[in-house]
Amino acid sequence: MSKAENSSFEQVKVDISLSPRVNSVKPSKTVAITDHATALAQAGVPVIRLAAGEPDFDTPAVIAEAGINAIREGYTRYTPNAGTMELRAAICHKLKEENGISYTPDQILVSNGAKQSILQAVLAVCSPGDEVIIPAPFWVSYPEMARLADATPVILPTLISENFLLDPKLLESKITEKSRLLILCSPSNPTGSVYPKKLLETIAEIVAKHPRLLVLSDEIYEHIIYAPAIHTSFASLPGMWERTLTVNGFSKAFAMTGWRLGYIAGPKHFVAACNKIQSQATSGASSISQKAGVAALGLGYAGGEAVSTMVKAFRERRDFLVKSFRELEGVKISEPQGAFYLFIDFSSYYGIEAEGFGKIENSESLCRYLLDKAQVALVPGDAFGDDSCIRISYAASLTTLQAAFERIKKALVSPRPAVPV
Repeated sequence: MSKAENSSFEQVKVDISLSPRVNSVKPSKTVAITDHATALAQAGVPVIRLAAGEPDFDTPAVIAEAGINAIREGYTRYTPNAGTMELRAAICHKLKEENGISYTPDQILVSNGAKQSILQAVLAVCSPGDEVIIPAPFWVSYPEMARLADATPVILPTLISENFLLDPKLLESKITEKSRLLILCSPSNPTGSVYPKKLLETIAEIVAKHPRLLVLSDEIYEHIIYAPAIHTSFASLPGMWERTLTVNGFSKAFAMTGWRLGYIAGPKHFVAACNKIQSQATSGASSISQKAGVAALGLGYAGGEAVSTMVKAFRERRDFLVKSFRELEGVKISEPQGAFYLFIDFSSYYGIEAEGFGKIENSESLCRYLLDKAQVALVPGDAFGDDSCIRISYAASLTTLQAAFERIKKALVSPRPAVPV
């Protein structure tokens, strides 16, 4: 090719436009902050990372051994797309014994994490223009998953004074003919709130009036719950089995985040649709992880002693943080009943000038200030739909949390909130 021909060829510009669907999706702030904090730590900055929702415990030895044995025994090939019959049968047994809901293996789909299960459910049931009802504060991915399905997220705010629980009257007022999916998360990320059975029954009565409305019940934190709070599966309520998609997994309770294993349970018609999407997306979950999942469900009711030991530690950490932060001026707290997050209202600090930083205007600038001044990584509440709060993950050792609190307390001494007279 001549030089002239080559230069004219180079002048052709590549179309780098992206799909409107992708452009409508916001990146995860949790992931972004976690990555930034990790980069600082790798650069030698002593950052305490309390942003990610990842247990600090190792996967219980019995589960890990099951995975190791799977590799040693050559269990390294593709499994059926929906998951092994062994694991799906074990999940059916768990759901019957622990949650009071009956399924057959063909009503279970095992995926590469509960996150994939949720996305596939949203894609399977939502059409363009449908509405997905999401109580706020919410897990950061729910609205973006709705947008990926060309559906519209409808955000319903809740109050810290009401423990961030959805007001049934507000729900009833927001349901339209376009409402297709209500997403409930209990215990909740980011608030740790647990929905009492009586409130869920009231919500179920409202849902029952609307034939198009389905419910996605995200129960990934069900075992990380603090008495007297009790977990209730939405599908166990009268008339709700037919319209509920129950999502759960192994990441949180069993400290198996890296194993990437979750599942969805529901009426066969909906699960088959999710199965079809998965068959063209990732195919089945890791064969090794599925063997580990069977071992996890074999630990006993609610994960047995291995899980109860972790939950006991989480409760001790929660109690320390709640007591400590309640001693700070201008802070509002709803004591979490489950999960391992504290969602604290720091809005009384907004509008204050911090020396060497500037004005703290919102949850994001407060988190930037605390990362800069205290070297503690937290997630701003606006990522979860409530800009008045910030999320602290207490999936870290008690000594780490004690150090983090002292740093935060020291950083907030100078920009004290205005105390009402």
